[in-house]
This record gives sequence, C-alpha cells and structure tokens, in this order.
Amino acid sequence: MSTAAVASAQVGTLSWLQRGAACVELARPRIALLVLMVVAISGLVAAWGVGDPVAVFHAVVGTLLVAGSASALNQVLESATDARMQRTSGRPLPSGRLSRKTALVVGVSAGAAGAAYLGTFAGWQPMVWSLLSWAVYVFAYTPLKSRSSLNTLVGAVSGALPVWIGWTAAVPQSRPWTEVRPLALFLVVFLWQFPHFMAIAWLYRRQYSAAGLKMMSVVDPSGRRSGLQAILAAAWLIPVSLLLAWGVPTLGARCFVAAALLLGIAQLGCSLWFSATCSDRSARALLRCSLVYLPVLLIFLIWIPWI
Repeated sequence: MSTAAVASAQVGTLSWLQRGAACVELARPRIALLVLMVVAISGLVAAWGVGDPVAVFHAVVGTLLVAGSASALNQVLESATDARMQRTSGRPLPSGRLSRKTALVVGVSAGAAGAAYLGTFAGWQPMVWSLLSWAVYVFAYTPLKSRSSLNTLVGAVSGALPVWIGWTAAVPQSRPWTEVRPLALFLVVFLWQFPHFMAIAWLYRRQYSAAGLKMMSVVDPSGRRSGLQAILAAAWLIPVSLLLAWGVPTLGARCFVAAALLLGIAQLGCSLWFSATCSDRSARALLRCSLVYLPVLLIFLIWIPWI
C-alpha cells in the first residue's frame, strides 16, 4: 500500500474532534501566540495608549486567522520535508492526521476570513500589512528554505510586519515606516529573529541537512557565519531598542532603557559564546536567552507611560 493510501486510511479513522484538534495544530499555536503578543503590544504602545483599543482587539482576532493560514499553507508546501525531520514528522500532514486537501482548504479559508475581518473591523492598513506578511511567508520564505540561506532574512521580514498591523489598527492615520518608534519596534522584532533562529538552526542542523533545507548551519557547517549573524543582530538590537523610549522623559522610559541594556548585553554575550564555541550547549543558552529577551522587553515597553 502506498504512503498516500496509508495516510488516507488513517485520516478516515479519526473522529471529528481529533480532526478539529489537528486543524488547530496546523496554526502552530505557540508561534501564533508570539505573533498575537506582538500585534497586541504594538497596538497598546502606539500613541502611548491613546489609540483605539477595540480596533487593536479586532487586529488580534484577524491576525490570528491570517497567521494560522500562513502556517497551514507552509505545512502544505513542506509536507514532504516535514516528514523527513524528527522535529516535524508529528505534524498533522506527515503523521497522516489530515490530508493536504483539507489543510489547503483550512489555510485558504482562514486567510480569506482573516483578511476580510481585518479590513472590516481594524482598517485597510492592518489588512494590507497582514496580507504582505502572509505573502512573504508563504510565497518567499517557504520556497527559499530549500534554495538559499537567505530564507532567514526573508522570514524575519514577515515575522516583523505584525508590529505594523497592531500599530496602524490603534492609530489608523500613522505611516509606521516614517516614524521613529514603530520603525524601531519593527527592527527590534526583525533583528531578534537572527539570534533566535541561528540557535534553532544549529541545534537541528543535521535534520535540516537531511531534509535538504538550506539553513545557514547547513550551508556553513563550521557555524562561523551563523555565529556572526547572531552577534551582528544582537549588537544592533541594543541601540535600536533604546529608540523605543525616544522623546519620553519619564521614569518609565529610564527603567525601560536599563532593562533594554541588560537584556541586550545578555543576548549579545550568549551570541558571542555561541560564535566562539559553536556547541549545542551554547546554542541552547542563546535560544533560551532569546525566548526571554523579546517578551520581557515588550512588557517593560508597555509600562513606560505608567511608571
């Protein structure tokens, strides 16, 4: 019996509840949660809380659907490579819990519904930024993974665009690419992804190589280029993150600057260690540090006007 036939038979044995759970899993909830946090906090800090909180709520709901769509379609396109890696072989498609057709329908439907929702309730700018993020992720980042190590750079653009979804929902008249704080927040999320994903790519380099994916750790097995990218991004994060307190002479701003410096120095230190040793131990330390860095920085950012 063919692999496709086995998968089809397995799908047929699942209950509706199990299929529903598999559809939710297509959205990769942990990644979606991070995206939604970025959207929500971007909206909350836009104009220091004088924006439209209802529109920000709608932006979060619509982004949830669009982000879930991007993840689902990514898995449709990568189902073959996912099956070759231990870390992804349990996903709904390679495990046979969903068919590619079902995942495609779910992904397209969620994306269309999310874009329509954003356009109706959050505004045209959040809709445009969400569709741009979706398109870059599905049509540029996903195919590039098997062709070029530039995939991380392209994926980081998609990952940072949710900043402007939340920002323009809260302040519809803003042009975030021309203003210091929204541009700085975009760059923070963009740069943060390099230490984070260089660490992940190093830890799973053998699986990525076996699957034929051109991550930096596969293209350069020595780890030198991965370490250099992590260092450069972590170093740039320090001055860029300080711009988030631009023009705010309050105690909260000073507390944020202190926290940003401490977090940035810690992440830079982990990046230097990773670059010097290129070991799994230093990569795990860098990964943990990156997972602390962004949420804590954003929490301090929220509190600037209230301290």
